[in-house]
Amino acid sequence: GRPVRAIGLSGAPAAADLKKKKKKKKKKEEEVQFASPAGGEREGDKSFEVILKLFFFFSLLCVCVCVCEPDRLLVRVQDLTADKAEQLIWVRARIHTSRAKGKQCFLVLRQQQFNVQALVAVGDRASKQMVKFAANVTKESIVDVEAVVKKVEQKIESCSQQDVELHVERIFVISQAEARLPLQLEDAVRPEGEADEEGRATVNQDTKLDNRVIDLRTTTSQAIFRLQSGVCQLFRDTLTKKGFVEIQTPKIISAASEGGANVFTVSYFKTSAYLAQSPQLYKQMCICADFDKVFCVGPVFRAEDSNTHRHLTEFVGLDIEMAFNYHYHEVIDSITDTMVQIFKGLRDNFQTEIQTVNKQYPSEPFKFLEPTLRLEYTEAVAMLRQAGVEMGDEDDLSTPNEKLLGRLVKEKYDTDFYVLDKYPLSVRPFYTMPDPSDPKYSNSYDMFMRGEEILSGAQRIHDAQLLTERASHHQIDLEKIKAYIDSFRYGAPPHGGGGIGLERVCMLYLGLHNVRQTSMFPRDPKRLTP
Repeated sequence: GRPVRAIGLSGAPAAADLKKKKKKKKKKEEEVQFASPAGGEREGDKSFEVILKLFFFFSLLCVCVCVCEPDRLLVRVQDLTADKAEQLIWVRARIHTSRAKGKQCFLVLRQQQFNVQALVAVGDRASKQMVKFAANVTKESIVDVEAVVKKVEQKIESCSQQDVELHVERIFVISQAEARLPLQLEDAVRPEGEADEEGRATVNQDTKLDNRVIDLRTTTSQAIFRLQSGVCQLFRDTLTKKGFVEIQTPKIISAASEGGANVFTVSYFKTSAYLAQSPQLYKQMCICADFDKVFCVGPVFRAEDSNTHRHLTEFVGLDIEMAFNYHYHEVIDSITDTMVQIFKGLRDNFQTEIQTVNKQYPSEPFKFLEPTLRLEYTEAVAMLRQAGVEMGDEDDLSTPNEKLLGRLVKEKYDTDFYVLDKYPLSVRPFYTMPDPSDPKYSNSYDMFMRGEEILSGAQRIHDAQLLTERASHHQIDLEKIKAYIDSFRYGAPPHGGGGIGLERVCMLYLGLHNVRQTSMFPRDPKRLTP
């Protein structure tokens, strides 16, 4: 019952404009051409009925207009297959590209990572004005189309739906995009090598991140973040089956959870607090509270002024903590099995996403062993020295040495995923349990994918007195972690765990080269927007 306001485009006049022209009796009436449902053209008819026919045939729907058609079923682009041939269907999608040629216009309609070719051609159901209208709809606009699904004789290689195309009978613009886009999606997904050979444009990383909402529409970005969602789901499902409980921990804490100075200080009423570097202290307290096995998924913060390819100031931590019975290797086995289940799940259920990313960023398939390869730190140092690297027994691994070790391990053991155990105690946090047989080393470990660290973990100190001594050694204010140390005074089981960087896992599994590609809205020392 509400009045309908239409904005005319490409020969489709607005109702308000026609009413004004009627009032001007002396002015010569303009002829209006439009396509009727039967495909014929009429001239000079300005009745309200004609305008409604024109509006519902092809028009721009304003944001304020609600068109209710409960019988209209919108079909997903990914479901458009040869089985639907000759069916009249409705699709809502974005205009990816358009190309007008004579009396017809070819559109590519995109819905997330899927797209289909559509044809608007002069005929029984479309007029010249409708073809012109379709050709003038700006790229990235959202449209509703009513169309007949048609089989094609030759596969349409440029679209995900290669066996069919749509013959459009009606088209409505639901939301119109501005004519000038900050970047072209086809440029943003072009492989660098292909662009160099053909002299075509590519889009640099900063331009992509400055216009992240547009960049996230690309097939590559859609695939990356669907796979990332899969990592989280597989992580949760695997640990839940193992008897773990998901917990939520505070992100505003009273003391630096990892020690050191790499923390963000925040004003907290009349005192200061910190953004959590990890959920470490609280997941350990949950073990003391008899939860036995816990995990959490949430943001962690690192105030590291580092602008490398793999560092962010905020990232998503996949954290695990569990009590063990006899040896901390029980924890390593539980974590590595969880990672293996994630790798299997991605391999078996996300091949479409993996292949989509590989089109732009080619990489070798990710390899892993069962059981997972575990090396001791001294073995790794020996391998590096044999390769010509000079380093001390208790030196931490630099990033170049990590990558070199990854290549050496791949050559020798043919795996992209492995564990490095028994790190030097001097390079680990204060709560790390020393190795009882050699105080220079610790019961701690890192896990690596394609030669880069994705998890750091250890057996934790569960004795309050030893924990106090180690905290003092690291010059940590004992008063600020009093509640944490006190939680071990009332009996705590031996336990261990680790923290995984979600963005790094996705980056390295897919063989990408920058963690910002796997962070939806990345934060680093130089970027706080969008």
